[in-house]
Amino acid sequence: MVRPLILFPVLVALSAIVAFAETRHWTDATGQFKVEAEFGGYAEGNVTLNRTDGESVTVPMSKLSRADQTWVRAHLREMRAGGNKPTRGESGTKPTESSSSTPTGDWLAWRGPLANNVAPGPAAPAAWTESQNVLWKVPIPGRGHSSPILIGDRIYLTSADENRKTTGVFAFDKNTGEVVWQTPVTQGGFQTDLHPKNTHATSTLASNGKQLFAVFIQNNSVQLIALDLQGKMQWQINAGQFSPQEFKFGYGPSPILYDDMVIVAGEFEKGWIAAFSQKDGKSRWKVPRPGISFSTPIVAKVAGKDQMLISGLNMVCSYDPKTGKELWSAPGTSRATCGTIVWDGDTIFASGGYPESQTVAIKADGSGEVLWSNRDKCYEQSMLAHNGYLYSNTDGGILVCRDGKTGQEMWKTRMGGDVSSSPLLSGDNIYFGNEAGDLWVVKANPQAFEVVSKNKLGDELFATPIVSQGKLYARFADSSQGKRQEYLICIGER
Repeated sequence: MVRPLILFPVLVALSAIVAFAETRHWTDATGQFKVEAEFGGYAEGNVTLNRTDGESVTVPMSKLSRADQTWVRAHLREMRAGGNKPTRGESGTKPTESSSSTPTGDWLAWRGPLANNVAPGPAAPAAWTESQNVLWKVPIPGRGHSSPILIGDRIYLTSADENRKTTGVFAFDKNTGEVVWQTPVTQGGFQTDLHPKNTHATSTLASNGKQLFAVFIQNNSVQLIALDLQGKMQWQINAGQFSPQEFKFGYGPSPILYDDMVIVAGEFEKGWIAAFSQKDGKSRWKVPRPGISFSTPIVAKVAGKDQMLISGLNMVCSYDPKTGKELWSAPGTSRATCGTIVWDGDTIFASGGYPESQTVAIKADGSGEVLWSNRDKCYEQSMLAHNGYLYSNTDGGILVCRDGKTGQEMWKTRMGGDVSSSPLLSGDNIYFGNEAGDLWVVKANPQAFEVVSKNKLGDELFATPIVSQGKLYARFADSSQGKRQEYLICIGER
């Protein structure tokens, strides 16, 4: 049944246009009205919204919020340009399409909507203090290093209570920071050996816009869990064993999504990477990865095709994300890496690790040609590739900019401090953080090093911040009052 939306005048019935079947939160221009619905189509200035209760409403485009109007225009441009009409379950799941298929403002997984830690849309503030540009700050229960993700008007992240040995998923209101819901996931079965810098909730959530996918270790196995956006658990499976004998440092990889699959890594002496159905958790494929490493794989469209890329085990490898079949490999990095591979054009960049240190650039056309390498070490953190240049914050707190094609050093400067969080690009600025809570904002300028500001986020920063619609969201900890407390903060212009 189609009925008018009370707060909006109805114009004419819409002609049917197949569009993105993805539930999201819609608001009017005043921000007072909200509805959860799928985008049904657009015609003659009107938008059709298919509500979750089965009813449809018609809304004049001009009455929607500016963010919703931007979202609709972006998808209509994509449909006109490419003729692509994603079906239910596809939207937002392919990183290679996410620049056009992810709703404005959504940050669905580790590395963001473009899978490269580049935030689309308005730039976040470059500077803040306790009294300036902090829109809200709220405490987070427990401990974790996972980054937040954002869907509609909700922020989601994981955390662990080390005393009670429980893990959980939390939802926060992005406008106020208020906890909307929390869902306990696992209890007991924690790893007995854990690196001091690791946690029991280090993996970032992934979402297809309708489901949340989380991974935790319980009883020496990777537990893969699917929840809906209201926090209700849909299914939970044992994705595979994880019981390292040599480097007992804990677990770190985040789940990633591709097509209708969720992909999970569990690298140790008998390690693996596996793909499962997002719908019910059924196995799709599994490949061996025997050796201890900690990196999150990533899917990128490079050299004309989708490739799942991962470093570690003394190799840089490419797999077909549909089947898990290895496409090519090249020697590089080290035994253990933690960072996610980045790319620019058809060149990919990887860094590690332990015990050796190496940053390497490789042609991703299947030849495995190593273009250049050096001894820069970005072990726990990922790098940032942008407009032909590679930016990194090495383990020793040295910021480096290199020419992506040649490896030539453009500039280098020491900022200091150990590093775990990854650089983030918003607007023309790159945000670099260290473990002590210092967050520098630097111009993305390969010709000269230019500091915009230096800011502070407590005294402990491991999680990588995200940016959405001009606001920066960060997870950090502060022990200045004698007791360690984690916080989630929203920084925006005011």
